[in-house]
Amino acid sequence: IRNAQVAVLPPSPIPGLGNAFGFQMVIEDRAGAGLRELQRSVQQVLGTAQNRTGFLRIGFTTFSADSPQLYLDIDRTMAKSLGVNVNDVSQTLQTYLGSTYVNVFNKFNQSFQVRMQAEADRRRQLEDIGKLSVANQSGQMVPLGSLLDVRRVLGSELITRYNLYPAATITGVPMPRFSSGEAMSFMEQTAANILPQGMDYEWTGLSYQEQLIGSQAYFIFALSITLVFLVLAAQYESWTDPAAVILTVPMALVGIVIALAVRRFPNDLYTQIGLVLMIALAAKNAILIVEFARELKAEGMSAADAAVEATRRRFRPILMTSIAFILGVVPLLTATGAGSASQQSLGTVVFGGMIASTLLAIPFVPVFYIMMQRVSARLGNRALLRKGKTVEASARPL
Repeated sequence: IRNAQVAVLPPSPIPGLGNAFGFQMVIEDRAGAGLRELQRSVQQVLGTAQNRTGFLRIGFTTFSADSPQLYLDIDRTMAKSLGVNVNDVSQTLQTYLGSTYVNVFNKFNQSFQVRMQAEADRRRQLEDIGKLSVANQSGQMVPLGSLLDVRRVLGSELITRYNLYPAATITGVPMPRFSSGEAMSFMEQTAANILPQGMDYEWTGLSYQEQLIGSQAYFIFALSITLVFLVLAAQYESWTDPAAVILTVPMALVGIVIALAVRRFPNDLYTQIGLVLMIALAAKNAILIVEFARELKAEGMSAADAAVEATRRRFRPILMTSIAFILGVVPLLTATGAGSASQQSLGTVVFGGMIASTLLAIPFVPVFYIMMQRVSARLGNRALLRKGKTVEASARPL
């Protein structure tokens, strides 16, 4: 097939958000420059991205303003004078050149559709359109050649609109060493440098969602940690005990970073979802130790002895549940087929984070617990001293 472009793309990990995996940039004609100018702008942006060595694995656009077409100009004044309805002209063209459904008849225990259409040799050439006839209001047949002016033109087979503007979509899949954020940043710089006045760009599909939450990612992480801290503070009725749990959460990031680096996965949308998930998973192990240490301390043990004993008693259950969870995400690491990229990305984050949370965080939980108990004791002593001074001052005679 001449001038054919063949590209195999994995489907979008989230059905409904785009048609393929990768980024999707929409170029908009906001000034009404025309489809030819829109095509030129799209090809320039896409060509610049393709010329960058090692950037795009796949890059293409389905938009084209060079598709051969037939332009029919109906002389409405002549049609009115001949008593021909313009809608009848359109219906006649649909019937002769396309087809029109009539009915269904049954024979030999089967149903057959009846469609009207002109013979193939009567609709093969450009001149054949003028030889077709349409009935006027008097029932007389009028040749379409007396009403139509047909000429060959170039145009777009499908004109899509985005935000009510004529638009064309650029789809690209970057090389594995480029994250989706880096690819989007490069495409934004390219579009800003190339697009003329009146042309602009937007992101759509997963790229739009990633851009939308990109500036909110840090806020979401902070809000998640704050929410966990406040829930634990309400449960423990203490501000220092939850801090021992929260301090172990960043240690899971060590395993996440190493796992992503080993598999060369980008920091994409699914990685960020996995980071939020690891806040709860990393805190789970620490909660088991801190909760048990609080019970032992309430029985009369010192903070250090309670922390060590709680770690010793809860180590085996924590290790068993962590290993079971780690083995449970192995199918995500080795996922194949449609949507496997998102599963592998999410599984890699959870796999690396759980290993780091189990091996690194558990030894530090008793350390953080003892440290927070000392901080709590100092704050309590200061509060008692201030309270004693207040009572002493109020007891003095005036």
